[in-house]
Amino acid sequence: MTTLRPFVPSDLPGLYNICLRTGDSGADASALYHDPFLLGHVYAGPYPLADAGLTFVLVGADGLLGYIVATADTLRFEEWLERSWWPTLREQLAGHPGTDPGDGSQDWERVQHIASTRPHDDELFRRFPAHLHIDLLPQAQGGGNGRRLMDVLLHALRERGVPGVHLGVGAGNPRARAFYLALGFTEERVHDWGSTMVRDLTTGA
Repeated sequence: MTTLRPFVPSDLPGLYNICLRTGDSGADASALYHDPFLLGHVYAGPYPLADAGLTFVLVGADGLLGYIVATADTLRFEEWLERSWWPTLREQLAGHPGTDPGDGSQDWERVQHIASTRPHDDELFRRFPAHLHIDLLPQAQGGGNGRRLMDVLLHALRERGVPGVHLGVGAGNPRARAFYLALGFTEERVHDWGSTMVRDLTTGA
C-alpha cells in the first residue's frame, strides 16, 4: 500500500536520498559521488522551497519511495536560484575542484554547474514554462506509480493556468523516454546528452 501526498519539510532527506539512488539514468549513483548531497542540491532540494505546492511524494511502509518536483515558471525559478540558493552553495564549494579528477566520480560536473549556471531566457519557456523532475526507487517502479505522480502534478499545473511543461531525458534512459511519450509528451529538441520533451496543458486530459 502506498500513499501519494504533498511534500512536507521532513520529507527533504528522503528526496535527497532518492535523487542519489536514481541519479545514474534511473540507477543508483551513490558510487559516482563523494558528496552524496550534490545531486539533490541541483535536482531536488530547491524545488519545494522555490515553488511550494508543486512537490508530491509517494510513501510506503518503509518511507519515501518516490517524488515529483516542479516549478510553474522556469525563468523565475532560475532567478530565485541565483538570489537564494546558489550563493551559499558556491561559497561552500569554493575549494571543491571543478575539473575531472579522473577517478570516475561526477562531483566535478555538479560543482561546475553550480558555479557557472545563470538565469537565461528561452522561447521554449513562453509555451512550456513549467519543468519537472520525477524519480522512483526500483521497488516503486511499474504499477502506475509514475503516472499517479505525473497526474497529480499536471492537475496542479493546470489549476494554476500553466500552458505547458517541459523536461529533459537522458539518452541513456530509453525507458523514461517511452514513459513520457505514453503520457503525451513529444520530443521538442534533440541534444548530444538526450532530448527536451514537452507537453501542452491547454488541451486534453
